[in-house]
Amino acid sequence: MKRPQLVIAPGKEKAILRRHPWIFSGAVKRIEGDPQEGDLVDVVDSHGQWLAAGHYQNESIICKVLTFDADEAALPIEEILRRRIHSAVNYRVILGFFGDERTNVFRLVHAEGDYLPGLVADWYNGVLVLQAHSVGMHRLLPVLAELFVHELQTYHGYPLRSVFDKSSATVPGGGVHDGIIWGEETAENEVLENGIRLTVNFYEGQKTGFFIDQRENRALVQQLALGRRLLNCFGYTGGFSLAALKGGADYVETVDISKKAIELCNRNVELNFGVDAPHKGTVADVLQFLNNFNFQLSTFNFIILDPPAFAKNHRSLQQGLKGYRSINQRAMEKIAPGGLLMTFSCSQAVSKEDFQTMVFTAAMNAGRRVRIVRQLPHAMDHPVSIHHPEGEYLKGLLLQVE
Repeated sequence: MKRPQLVIAPGKEKAILRRHPWIFSGAVKRIEGDPQEGDLVDVVDSHGQWLAAGHYQNESIICKVLTFDADEAALPIEEILRRRIHSAVNYRVILGFFGDERTNVFRLVHAEGDYLPGLVADWYNGVLVLQAHSVGMHRLLPVLAELFVHELQTYHGYPLRSVFDKSSATVPGGGVHDGIIWGEETAENEVLENGIRLTVNFYEGQKTGFFIDQRENRALVQQLALGRRLLNCFGYTGGFSLAALKGGADYVETVDISKKAIELCNRNVELNFGVDAPHKGTVADVLQFLNNFNFQLSTFNFIILDPPAFAKNHRSLQQGLKGYRSINQRAMEKIAPGGLLMTFSCSQAVSKEDFQTMVFTAAMNAGRRVRIVRQLPHAMDHPVSIHHPEGEYLKGLLLQVE
């Protein structure tokens, strides 16, 4: 049966020819047929020449492209998905993620970076968590679960206990519930990251349960933490705090507005370092904490700022940058002279240039001299397609504040 078609306006096909996987509604001249949210559609130019196929969306991004290959587009969707999953798993096998005795939690599919826009898949020590960011991908989760089981367990022999759907917060339109779609019921699982034990709750945790993208930056914190007093802001369940304690920090304080996150952080600290670890978990709004908490400049000589996405889209960019600037300025004002500040933005709408300008402004407002020590990207299990630079969403800087 012929699929509905999106007919691209003359002159608007250049990004598609460059294989950018997002097609914006402003590029579409007309729609032929009656596609519903999540349906597969063909994309053609104004002369009827086929360009791509993907999932239709009732949004400004009207289509997320699955393939630019006409022969592949004629195949059953299950075969296209099988090819993508096989490629994604092999990429992680080549990089040595499977079989690593010190780390058994990593990203297995990174949406556009693995040519599966709208899908995230994370491996948690035998539990696979799928998260759909489009209706089209969410419809395919049962098929995807079977394909992952075959690829991981049957083809490679990697033990798989459960496949968990965690899409309730990400599928447009809502009405989606998190839960097991294959295997045994699993609410929590213990994983290892760089030799550190972590308890992950799949129902209550943010993202797919943990912020896997910061693994390499947490390893850097472990290298730099010896003898330091570290403040971990927006600390969630303590990933950076655990790395600092593992690295020999004298004292660590984790601040997060979520009581449940701090409770799980305290559990993780006790799991690794016992009840007498030099750690305190504090439930508080970070900006209020930085504004109101009366500590001397010598109190903390390492501060980490890893906030949620303050700018969800370009419409909220300026307000988001204002929020980032406020917390960075306060941290720079409070940190001990010569201290290290590790600061991040996970907002896709914030460019590297926006982020660095924001940090510069915060430093000027704080009246502190600041060195850039290192740029901090997300981990290498989060590949970025060269055709989709927006996939490089995490921006980070390691700074020294004089």
